[in-house]
Amino acid sequence: MSNIHIKHPSLTIKAGRRAMTRIREQGLSPIDVGIIPGAAGGPKALGIQGLDLALFGEWLPRAQRERSLIGASIGSWRFASACLPDPVAGLQRLGRLYTEQSFAKGVTMAQVSRSCVTMLDALLQADDAHVLANPHYRLNVMIVKSRGLLARDHRAGLSLGLGAVIADNLIGRARLSRHFERLIMHDPRLAPPLLPLTDFPSRCLPLDTSNLRQALLASGFIPMVMEGVPEIPGIGAGMFRDGGLLDYHLDLPYSGSDIVLYPHFTDKIIPGWFDKTLPWRRGDQTRLQDVVLLAPSKAYLATLPYGKLPDRSDFKRFVGRDADRQWYWRAAMESSQRLGDEFLELVDTGRLAQRLEPLV
Repeated sequence: MSNIHIKHPSLTIKAGRRAMTRIREQGLSPIDVGIIPGAAGGPKALGIQGLDLALFGEWLPRAQRERSLIGASIGSWRFASACLPDPVAGLQRLGRLYTEQSFAKGVTMAQVSRSCVTMLDALLQADDAHVLANPHYRLNVMIVKSRGLLARDHRAGLSLGLGAVIADNLIGRARLSRHFERLIMHDPRLAPPLLPLTDFPSRCLPLDTSNLRQALLASGFIPMVMEGVPEIPGIGAGMFRDGGLLDYHLDLPYSGSDIVLYPHFTDKIIPGWFDKTLPWRRGDQTRLQDVVLLAPSKAYLATLPYGKLPDRSDFKRFVGRDADRQWYWRAAMESSQRLGDEFLELVDTGRLAQRLEPLV
């Protein structure tokens, strides 16, 4: 790739303490990367598609090795796409299918859920087994098992239950254990790349071709928007929902000493979905010391239509105007090629270290 002159950087690059020292001393090579997290965030994933394509389509294959991909919600869908026989085609198909979704005003939870089932079927096609037999990637899918009022899909009960969750979360994240159990569904060839989890009740359970789709659906099913998944083979009955409710930006205790390369929608790590409005809730630096976070810069965002990445509010903003929303989302995906190009230019020229900022 030819060098490019970057007047206004498209990427913000932040690193944990140990990762920063390592890269300043020896640079960053794809062989260094052993873990890749993917956050919840819905359509925001479309806005960093170009970064995903550069990583999975060009950079990581330069040094093929076993890598753990750990995602919540859309993060798990992105990584399932990257585990398909052709990761570039898979990621592009995910962007196209997501963009083509259409919901009328007053759409029900059941209708949104059915649309997601159809989208996942079209995404995976008949390649479930390949996702779990990928020679290089090991998929980890974050979900939660709901408790109390959140264990049923009645709107009134869900509203009360979510109110209780918000109140408990204000007191302390630990109180969310009253409402959720964390489940990590993982490729059986490799355990999740995490130290023992002590913050919430947590279980690690194997993925297989009988439960992959149900796990992916559950990982992205937001209460009040989609119905929960009532049963997952290998786990049994329950009400399984979006893993981002507990682990929004995957503030997790990553194990080992490999670089944790994090293509992200924002330059912040917010622990849980209910922490979005709590500015004092940020990632634990002692757990993120090997993280290198790649995110769109403010200057880049200012160049996009509407000055932001696509997000779920666009479904309401453009209700009845699907063509306008789809144009906007496609424009964001096309523009995101700049993110991938800039990353490749920085690593290929050895200038990445000059751009590192502390991950705080």
